[in-house]
Amino acid sequence: MAEAGTRRRARGGGGAARRAERTSVKIEAARYIERNIPNFEILTSEAIEIIEANAEAVLEEVGVNFVSNPAALARWKEAGASVDGERVRIPRGLARKLCATAPARITQHARNPERNVEIGGKTLVCAPVYGPPFVRDTEGGRRYATMADFEKFVKLGYMSKWLHHSGGTVCEPTDVPVNKRHLDMLRAHMIYSDKPFMGSVTEPSRAQDSVDMCGLLFGEQFVQDNTVMTSLININSPMTFDDVMMGALEVYAANNQACIVSPFIVGGAMAPVSVAGTLTQVLAEVLAGVAYSQLVRPGAPVIAGAFVTSIDMNSGAPTFGTPEASQILYGAGQLFRRLGLPFRSGGGLCGSKLPDAQAAYETAHTHNAALMGGVNFMLHACGWLEGGLVSSFEKFVMDADQLGVLHKLAEGVAADANAQALDAIHEVGPGGHYLGCAHTQANFKEAFWRSNLLDYKPFETWADEGARDTNQLASERVATLLSQYQQPAIDPAKREAIDAFVARRKEEMPDAFV
Repeated sequence: MAEAGTRRRARGGGGAARRAERTSVKIEAARYIERNIPNFEILTSEAIEIIEANAEAVLEEVGVNFVSNPAALARWKEAGASVDGERVRIPRGLARKLCATAPARITQHARNPERNVEIGGKTLVCAPVYGPPFVRDTEGGRRYATMADFEKFVKLGYMSKWLHHSGGTVCEPTDVPVNKRHLDMLRAHMIYSDKPFMGSVTEPSRAQDSVDMCGLLFGEQFVQDNTVMTSLININSPMTFDDVMMGALEVYAANNQACIVSPFIVGGAMAPVSVAGTLTQVLAEVLAGVAYSQLVRPGAPVIAGAFVTSIDMNSGAPTFGTPEASQILYGAGQLFRRLGLPFRSGGGLCGSKLPDAQAAYETAHTHNAALMGGVNFMLHACGWLEGGLVSSFEKFVMDADQLGVLHKLAEGVAADANAQALDAIHEVGPGGHYLGCAHTQANFKEAFWRSNLLDYKPFETWADEGARDTNQLASERVATLLSQYQQPAIDPAKREAIDAFVARRKEEMPDAFV
């Protein structure tokens, strides 16, 4: 009865919501990227055919494990796979045939329709860092993340022009019980931002909570008819699908919500050291995972993922921004486009402990590879530090600023009459300058991308203003954005319903920190 009453209230309050909308501050937000540039393709047609044939052989001869999941084994057996214990061997061609029902392009709806994103084709959607248990900033240094930190990241994401998506676990709030923190995290995305967001995957019941909360925000029927969440389903590479991740996938697929089926691979530890060998395993794992989502519900939205790093063979630590990782990203893009699936990879990945030169180099390599390699959904686009152990406030705004470069590059090169600028060349002639000519005056405001963070001032001005380095500038920008933050308007009845749901679910279970 309480649930039914909550749902009835969530449908009201339209007038209050419209009044709140009229008085709210408009935050500038760029539309998701649509590439007008070609993808970089690193694999020859012969190499593609070899990798595809080898992946099919792996599925048929080696197989994959679906552990502690009798329902999954039954689905595979009914579909025609060979099941031996928890090992599933998939006949050649079966997984690819099942994948054919997955959509090539996904519209993820935000509570503000202006923030809807398209995932697939030539698009690129950028989402922030996901998963770190620690945070870092200039004032507090490195420390365990709290819910207050989480809410600050959500607000920064909302205020970041070039970031299209609010993300999911932007940091892991360790001051909230494990079995309840998903409720607070999802509520923060729903309340403090109006961009699209991700659901919880740490336990199937938490995935169901995510679906139920979206029912309160969007309406239950709207959720069943449309995609309002993406969720990250990692494969336990090599070739193992655990019951927790698959249980969450089953909930989301059954409810028409998108899953990113993504191997988590450290090359040399969880996959072969060679690029072709790793791509073979990645393709086999993605084929099996996407196919399983279609066994749950044909047509369920799904994104093919490839998260691959290399390894330092001296220390065993993962490395980021390496040429091999870029080669694998490029190759995975080719393979997934042939499957007709949206592609997730890339991010602001780095192994550095601080937002320093190492972090910048490694992040730039991965950002550029994601743009050139045809990535459609870039998780970890900003804020990632220390191999994914830390969410950095300063690096978040550094990376978010640099995403603007990707927008500019993706536009391609115009060749219309204005871009040709022959009138300017005629006007200025030999020996002149273009600063005052009509073409420059008409175009200078939009001619060049400009950072909102980096310093372009002369040395003397820079020195007079305190000789601030990029980390200091970023720290100040964090403070500025948070001081300027204003919560986006939301229907008061919907917020009340969400708050009531969170409170009720927390009361129903004792705290658990494991």
